[in-house]
Amino acid sequence: MAAAFVILSYTCGRCVPIASNSNTKELEINEQIRDKEIRLIGADGAQMGIMSPRDALRMAIDRDLDLVKIAPQAKPPVCKILDYGKYRFEMQKREKEAKKNQKVVELKEIRLSLNIDTNDFNTKVNQAAKFLQQGHKIKVSIRFRGREMAHTSLGLDVHRRFAEALAGKAVIDKQPKLEGRSMMMFMSPAPKAPNK
Repeated sequence: MAAAFVILSYTCGRCVPIASNSNTKELEINEQIRDKEIRLIGADGAQMGIMSPRDALRMAIDRDLDLVKIAPQAKPPVCKILDYGKYRFEMQKREKEAKKNQKVVELKEIRLSLNIDTNDFNTKVNQAAKFLQQGHKIKVSIRFRGREMAHTSLGLDVHRRFAEALAGKAVIDKQPKLEGRSMMMFMSPAPKAPNK
């Protein structure tokens, strides 16, 4: 029976993360810092001066904290004494909060046909209005089948009617254009008028 081995990386008695699920680049910490000299900031935010990483690491170990390189591009690089686990947690919390505040704009597609009935047309217009109200862009497409390719002007008429039905709610980003057997038009929500 073979024994299973688990490899843990320990530095200065503190555990070092080997892998991260974050897309951000990992900071250098503790023994990973190999510069000749660094500018040190204490745990309380006070400037401690320029010194060797070995001396700074000794100070961090005495306080049971980590030495983290926070500005590698500076001359000399800036390092700070802090609790790396807590720092990572705060950074991930901030990233999550920033992601939450981002607005994702999707492109929704509305498919029409050349001989679309009035009720179907109105249903598609209402659906498009709902998408626009949610802040999404829409792509309005008509697929020409068989002999319908000889009547592309009818497709332009359907697109024009659709754009007129959404007047005030949408603006045309890209005019109707024939690409292969499909004619497409792109629309986005109309800019809101500022409140007076």
